Amino acid sequence: MTLIDLLRSPWAVIPDRLDEIQAIYATHLRGEKIDLEAIEARLGRPLANEQRTYRVEEGGVGVLELSGVISPKANLFTRVSGGASAQVFAAQVASMAADPQVRSAAIDIDSPGGSVLGIPAAAAALRALSDVKPTVVVGTGTIASAGIWIGSGANAMYLSGETDMAGSIGVVATHSYDPRASQGVQTTEIVAGKYKRIVSDNKPLSKEGRDYMQAQVDEIYRVFVETVASNRRVSVDAVLSKMADGRVFIGQQAINAGLVDGIATMDQMIERLATDPMKYAKRRKAVFAMGAALSDGDSDASATAEQAQPVTLAATPKTNQEIAMTPQEIAAKFAAENPEAAALIRTEGATAELGRIRDVRAAALPGHEALIEALAFDGKTTGADAALAIIKAERESRTSHASARASDAVPAVASVETQTADTTASGAVPSYELNADPKDKAAVDAAVRKHMAAHSCDYFTALQAVTGV
Repeated sequence: MTLIDLLRSPWAVIPDRLDEIQAIYATHLRGEKIDLEAIEARLGRPLANEQRTYRVEEGGVGVLELSGVISPKANLFTRVSGGASAQVFAAQVASMAADPQVRSAAIDIDSPGGSVLGIPAAAAALRALSDVKPTVVVGTGTIASAGIWIGSGANAMYLSGETDMAGSIGVVATHSYDPRASQGVQTTEIVAGKYKRIVSDNKPLSKEGRDYMQAQVDEIYRVFVETVASNRRVSVDAVLSKMADGRVFIGQQAINAGLVDGIATMDQMIERLATDPMKYAKRRKAVFAMGAALSDGDSDASATAEQAQPVTLAATPKTNQEIAMTPQEIAAKFAAENPEAAALIRTEGATAELGRIRDVRAAALPGHEALIEALAFDGKTTGADAALAIIKAERESRTSHASARASDAVPAVASVETQTADTTASGAVPSYELNADPKDKAAVDAAVRKHMAAHSCDYFTALQAVTGV
């Protein structure tokens, strides 16, 4: 792409900055010397601007700056205009996503916008980063047009101060004669194809040419608006009515319009990401000013206390209705006011419940499947509780079966000598025999059951151990 192709392409930039850029390069294209010192004096900063790579702060916070007018590639344009390359930015963001040292990302954007070429890819790269790592954009000074297009890809957007600016969602394209025409250069164009040179800088703009340019601008505007709507989790109608009329909003105005989520400096945001990155792991939804009409399908129920900052509301006493709220109502109110925290609690609760069910099922024994399933879904039994319950059930089952077998058994032939009275008196359990006294039988039975309980065996095994039969 040549420099003149870039200047003729549509731009998402603050209009007066585009006028300035075009004036600089019109001079360049005419072959006149550009007064760089005068431009630097007018801008109040050096023109030279090397696009920096990201750095990793304590806590694994990756910090990246996007400053100045944005163009597709790093070239003469970015060096003279003190801007940034959308292509370089996208590559840096992709590197942050793949870097294991980067646990979260803070993107510092100070840009009036730029050429629309390369912007969708840069915005998509930032959104991809925010999908895998907590990512926040802070507008420091001005975040406008293409800067908003890109920045909306983060999970949250902030302004660094109450006088910082955000907005200018729109697209502009200009048409003018070739500056060389003023020197008497005349060009005759011979073309094939209806639209090949319908917009030419060698002749006035026709109605057809204007319609053609308008259609191009409208299409780019559509992509711009739909991207912001998706990134800010609101409808296209909400973006069109609240954000995308081309206005530049200042501080609280930008918060009220749903463009940004609050005010925080870069240092504050780096500290927050270092201490609690998961707070920014999910995408925020644009919250509009209290009382503002919302489009169908939009809701401000996802607003968090932080998103409502910096507006401070006077504390109001609790009403009797609030005091009498049921636990379910309190939970619903908390979830509405703190959707991210509620979602995190639900996720952690579901994970814990799945772990509990898995532990209960691990205690299963054949023959006790129904008991295990009942314990697994009672919402309270732990794995240890389930193991104890299964052991108890197994013992009862074995005892029951042993008793049944004992009652049905044929009496054994008396082949074991009866122990002496002295032995019985000493506490030894008498041997079982066919004609034994009923009192001795009761003693044997009690000893057998005691052995069963101690050794988890059936009745006959215990009988053999006690009597030696």
